[in-house]
Order: sequence, then C-alpha cells, then structure tokens
Amino acid sequence: MKILVAGAGPAGLYFAYLARRHAPHWKIRVVEQNPHGATFGFGVVFSDRALEFLRADDPGTYELITPRMETWSDLTVVHRGTPVVIDGIGFAAIGRLELLGLLQQQAASVGIAPEFERPLASAGELEGYDLVVAADGANSFVRRSRNFGTSLTHLTNKFAWFGTRKRFATLTQTFVQNERGTFNAHHYRHSREMSTFVAECDAATWERAGFARMDEPATLRTLEEVFRETLQGERLVSNKSLWRNFPNLRNARWSAGNAVLIGDAQRTAHFSIGSGTRLAMEDAIALVKALREHPGVEDALADFERQRRPIVEKLVAAADSSGAWYDRFPEHMKLSPRDFAWSYIQRSGRIDPGRLARTSPNFART
Repeated sequence: MKILVAGAGPAGLYFAYLARRHAPHWKIRVVEQNPHGATFGFGVVFSDRALEFLRADDPGTYELITPRMETWSDLTVVHRGTPVVIDGIGFAAIGRLELLGLLQQQAASVGIAPEFERPLASAGELEGYDLVVAADGANSFVRRSRNFGTSLTHLTNKFAWFGTRKRFATLTQTFVQNERGTFNAHHYRHSREMSTFVAECDAATWERAGFARMDEPATLRTLEEVFRETLQGERLVSNKSLWRNFPNLRNARWSAGNAVLIGDAQRTAHFSIGSGTRLAMEDAIALVKALREHPGVEDALADFERQRRPIVEKLVAAADSSGAWYDRFPEHMKLSPRDFAWSYIQRSGRIDPGRLARTSPNFART
C-alpha cells in the first residue's frame, strides 16, 4: 500500500509509526509544512490517566514518553484570590516540542523520516496514493481539497497561549476581575523549567483592555499586570502567541474517496478538557486497526468511522459543554469561590455530585 500522511504532529507521526510497524512493506510518506523543530504553543496536557491507553498495545511508546511527563493529582481553582483545591482530578503534561521529538524518534525506529518544510499546494499532489491521511490540523489542506461536509463555528472568547518559568504545583484555573473586565488563565507546568499559561477573556474585556491595538510586548506587560499575583514576579514568554477564537470544527463525513481525517483535521475539542492530543493518538490507533482488519481501503475507512465516531462524539460533547461554560464564565464570577469551583468542575456534564464524592472526597466534604 502507498500512503501519504499530511502533517507530522502527534496524529500523523503516531499513525505512520503504527502503520509501518504493522506492515513494514507499506510505502509511507509523511509531509509537514513547518520546519523541523518548530512548534506553536508550549505544553500538551492529558487528563485522567495520561497515556494509560498505550500501555497494553504499545508499551515501548508508553515507557518512552511517560517518564518525561509532569504529573499531579489535584486541580486548583482560584476565584477572588481564594484557591479551592479539588482532589483526585489528575492530569499530566509534557512540552509539545519534546513530545514531537519522542514521536519522531519512534517513527525513525521504523524507517519513517518526515519531509519538513513541504507544504501541499495542489490537489494533484494527493493523487497516486492508495490512502491519504489528513493529519494536518484544523486548517487541513486535504480537508479543503475534498468534500467532507465540513462546518465551522467559533466561540466568542479570546485566548492566547504563552509560557512562563514559574512552575505551578497543579493545573490551576485562575480567574481575575478588575477595571478592565474578566480574565482567566489555564496554567500548568510541562517541564522542570517551564509552564504553559493560556490567557483568556471575554470579547468585551478584550476590546476594553485594548488588546487589538497592542503589539506583543504591550500584550505581555498587560497580562503580567493582570496576573501579577499568580506569576509572582515571573515573566510571560510568547511563541507566536496570537489572540484567537476557539474553532469548533465538525465533519459530516470522515472520509472522501481514499482520504480520511484524523486529529484536529477531523474535529476540534476545546482545550479545557485536556483530550485533544489523546484523541488524535487514539484516532491513529483506531485507523491502523481498521486497515489491519479490512484489506480494502474503502471498507477500512467506513469501519474506522463506524467504530470510532460514537467515542469521539461523546468526548466532543463534553468539550463543547466545557467550552460553552468558558464562553460564559463572567456570568459565574458572582458566585463564592467554593460555589464557583462546583460550577467549574461540573461544566462538561461528565462529573455529577455522586461521582465527585467518589473521586474528590475532600472537596465534596467541605
């Protein structure tokens, strides 16, 4: 089989590695538009049990990545300067560039060498392959070249990814209200030296604060002032940290002819539930499984979607609920710190009071 993989992010790299491991004779080409070593953002966060989904079927990748991750068992919500700890809500994180490097290492071990700085520019470049795997993100060229029944809407909040050398004990959600408006920061350590710091605000606050007219240094100074107590003297670091509105991307069909969507090319899941990279890697696992079980590409792609879609849609529904809560977070700011934390932890619909009593007994008792 001759396969083209568009995109050398976690979805594309992991698919190529698994596919080659399964069928060493398959001819697999991976193209990536960005230079080698380039990445945007800072850390990747995994919810629940991090990479446990790899342990049984791919212990090598599990054992390679897991020791490099920062882990913690509690989550902290800060409102009105008061921290509320929610126990038992575990997360793990790793630098995005480090994760990509480890997945590149795995790919190289089976003879996969991505072609960097190789953007796809015409539909003709997709011809001549038995299978085209679109792992090229939310702005997927492959998806735009075929009819997948794509729909796209955006949340109203503005957000931007930054980093800081301030290390945080847990994944923390810090909410701030001042004369400019209402702000939130999602922050967590992703290495021994760095933390991810995602700043977010509602559209009215973004306008009132004047971010549209600020250059990068002014934006950093303003956010450092807003989150002065959180950063405790540390600075924010930018990496093409542009303000954006989160895109909710959906596709009526996951395949069109011999092309199939995985990862963010297929759908986006709001970053607040920490499942985007896990979903992408699980897509790769499910697609290789379908190819292994069905000799015909068309049958394999149909089975991939049939088996995988219900799982994805359940998680995406939770992500949508979480994203909608963030889009309205100023409405909840009137709550007391504890009531605010209750509202926050139940935002996705996945955790009800009964489950919370089991997973977070200390928080539930207070």
